[in-house]
Amino acid sequence: MHEISLGYTITDYLSGESIEATSYEDIRQAITQMLVERKGFPRENLQSKVYINYNIEGQNLSSCVDLVILDDSKQAVMIVMFCAGAVDTYIRQTVAAARLLPDKPAKLALATDSKQANLIRVADGTVLEEKGYYSIPTWEETLALSKQCPEYVLNDKKKAIESRILYAYTELGCSTCSESECGL
Repeated sequence: MHEISLGYTITDYLSGESIEATSYEDIRQAITQMLVERKGFPRENLQSKVYINYNIEGQNLSSCVDLVILDDSKQAVMIVMFCAGAVDTYIRQTVAAARLLPDKPAKLALATDSKQANLIRVADGTVLEEKGYYSIPTWEETLALSKQCPEYVLNDKKKAIESRILYAYTELGCSTCSESECGL
């Protein structure tokens, strides 16, 4: 299923600005609020809708990460990707996105459908925890865990591979049907 506009605006939890309501935006907002209010993540360490720009055979492309979690030195510690479907099927896409962040790869990634949550070590793509949504680690646990994770070193060859993977999964999620064919 693809994300569509709902024709009205809502207030963004992080910025307080009016943003377009979409079929997934309320879920993004709920995830963000839960991380801040229940898990202790500092609001100023969260960035929403971070775009990853990449190039495949001369074509400039971009994909959006729902949330990027920064440590106090403003380095990405973890990304959060909302999944509209089985969480296990989004792991590779989530890892590719975490590896392609603008500054350097995050060490952790979280894929969630708001019921299940898979915590992933980005360096090797290993699922560290496969639990319910409310068992997502706290801010302190996330920082401690990230310190135990090796860094993923992104060179040009790996960047080209990860870009193709991210593009393929992004396109599968966005363009598997047209509105005229399936009525979504």
